[in-house]
Amino acid sequence: MDLATRVDLVVRHTAEVLTTEEVEALLQRNDRPKAYIGFEPSGALTVAHLITARKIIDLADAGLEVTVFLADWHAWINDKLGADLERIRASGRYMQAAFTALGADPSRVRYRWASELTGSPDYWARVLRVARTTSLARTKRAMSIMGRSEEEASMDTAKLFYPSMQTADIFELPVDLAYGGMDQRRAHVLAREVAHQYHWPVPVAIHTPLLSSLKGAGRMDPTEGGLERKMSKSDPSSGIPIPAPRTTIAERVASAFCPAKEVDGNPIVEIVRYIVFPWEGRFDVPRPAKFGGPLAFESVAAFLEAWTAGNLHPQDLKAAVVDVLDRRLEPTRRYFDAHPGESPASFAA
Repeated sequence: MDLATRVDLVVRHTAEVLTTEEVEALLQRNDRPKAYIGFEPSGALTVAHLITARKIIDLADAGLEVTVFLADWHAWINDKLGADLERIRASGRYMQAAFTALGADPSRVRYRWASELTGSPDYWARVLRVARTTSLARTKRAMSIMGRSEEEASMDTAKLFYPSMQTADIFELPVDLAYGGMDQRRAHVLAREVAHQYHWPVPVAIHTPLLSSLKGAGRMDPTEGGLERKMSKSDPSSGIPIPAPRTTIAERVASAFCPAKEVDGNPIVEIVRYIVFPWEGRFDVPRPAKFGGPLAFESVAAFLEAWTAGNLHPQDLKAAVVDVLDRRLEPTRRYFDAHPGESPASFAA
């Protein structure tokens, strides 16, 4: 695979790359660089994680050695699943199973736990080095990576360790490229700044878009911590869980916020842009003949042009989205039918 193709696989379908030039230089000097993405095991995944799964597969296809980091200690600190480590680890096993079913299986992706690092004095020394370069005010601002505000951060001292731990993870694994959603941008920028302070290798960072809640409304400004509109595991009605039967997919999509012709903040349009095209390369709308017949879009631009012009009705758009999501979640349904012990029921309260 030539360099241009590898670079394209890494940077395509992203919202931000820090920086494309650094990606190219990394792939030129290192045939198999290390990449990572970290997750708090904290509940059922949603279809928003199809964005993540697609990019994990892209990175593996580009020849990177990808680690999916299951941050059990971080979830514990962040009070996820009642701060019950056993439930958190059951959730982590479910996450690995779900990503495996989506194509990010252990033959292509390495899965590691935060608890593999936390037993090492060297890890905690790294955490302290990061903390020594970071002001308390900066640490509090970084609380958005936990889905928390600066005000919430002052309630629990343990949570102040979180940004330094997440930054230290990048260097302890170690990785050349840090990947996450736009909500993880602050942690990755902090890691790049700390690297300059200590003359550590500076990690490249790539970020994919966040998917809006099916309810719509609220802010979506990851750079400022405004994530009220994000599809979230903590609000089941805001998204579609993995796995989900077609009936659930259809019900959630049918009731989703989807104003005609509007793009910004429209979760159904975002699903087409951020999930359908990256996974399928096109978007087919099997519209009835009496409403003009089927449509086929070969690019996001063509789809958006038709949508904003009013040439595609929200009901037809939603029906086509249900078909795609149903098809994409079918492998996860088959997997969990065969492995019920790894399903979301394994960590339910």
